Amino acid sequence: MSVRRITVAVAVAAALLGLAAPGAAYGAPSAAEAVPTSWEYQAMGLAAAQRATQGEGITVAVLDSGVEADHPSLRGKVTEGPDYIRDGLRPGDPEWGDHGTAMASDVIKVAPKAQILSVRVTNGDEKPRVIQGGSPIAQGIDYAVDHGADVISMSIGGELLGNSYDEQEAAALARAAQKGIPVLASAGNDGDMFNDAQYPAAYPGVIAVAALQQNGSRAEFSTVRTYTAVAAPGVDIMSAKNTGGYDTINGTSPATALTSGVVALMLSQNGKLTPAQVRTILTSTARHPSGGHNALVGYGPVDAAAAVTASAKPPADETAPVAYQGKKRLATPDGTPKTKNPPLEMDLVGIGLGAAAVGLLMITGAVLITRAARRGAAAIRG
Repeated sequence: MSVRRITVAVAVAAALLGLAAPGAAYGAPSAAEAVPTSWEYQAMGLAAAQRATQGEGITVAVLDSGVEADHPSLRGKVTEGPDYIRDGLRPGDPEWGDHGTAMASDVIKVAPKAQILSVRVTNGDEKPRVIQGGSPIAQGIDYAVDHGADVISMSIGGELLGNSYDEQEAAALARAAQKGIPVLASAGNDGDMFNDAQYPAAYPGVIAVAALQQNGSRAEFSTVRTYTAVAAPGVDIMSAKNTGGYDTINGTSPATALTSGVVALMLSQNGKLTPAQVRTILTSTARHPSGGHNALVGYGPVDAAAAVTASAKPPADETAPVAYQGKKRLATPDGTPKTKNPPLEMDLVGIGLGAAAVGLLMITGAVLITRAARRGAAAIRG
């Protein structure tokens, strides 16, 4: 008898004995399988955190390259949002949802009862992100805000993705903050090269996450920037593949997805947490590096168990607007209209122009001398 026939026979026998799972005879979808874990489970204290909560009732918006909702680890957990790239790729295509599927599985690894809202804002090969209709990231943030997201996770960025400040994105992030939705983004994977700032991690209010290696120190690729808030495991992280199965990945991307899962646990424990309280709890409960905050790992490795415990009694949120208490004027009025700049100090301008002219002459002279020396050397060799 074939394996398939044996399986069918066992299922029929179980049903006759009343042992089959409810709904199995009607073709109900099976439960999602557990995402394999590795060293990050112990490093983040996930066992204790998950005994308190598993992310029930929380939706994490994963703004990425799409999520393969049929992957066994994500079955029944993904709501497909819009595709703002519109490049013709669809779920099931090997080039669709590679990175996003991995990120969604890392969120679920930490918060197994959370839900994923997938919004496609990049095609995965980091082509320019500004397309017709504006920034896909800005549109994705607004969609997530308007469609029930409790957390926004963005494991995206990089020079080719349009790594610069974007007013549309900044405005969308402000709207997310006004709605009380915390936003996380990867600090960047440029630490061993040019170490450029990365957006959206560098925007004010975004919780930027660095990557750690197994010894607890910064992964050498993790971008070193003062905007880094915390750090999480980012080397050899077992994540889902959009084509099925699992594979290990490296980067500040999985570190961010894991931390977003921790935030889902925190919000499941206390749904009234504000973005400021989420940041404060993450940074205050993290295992601080010696000397306090630094540009390498921010306030240090995330401690999921401590963060969940602290969420029950959060610190007061003191980020609300307050009335200005200072003097009406910062200086004695000099009669200059507010719409007019004061006159230039022409003496200083003249000195600056003179210095610039001298510098230009020196550079020109050096170039001419170098060329003459090269011509002389060439004549001698000839």
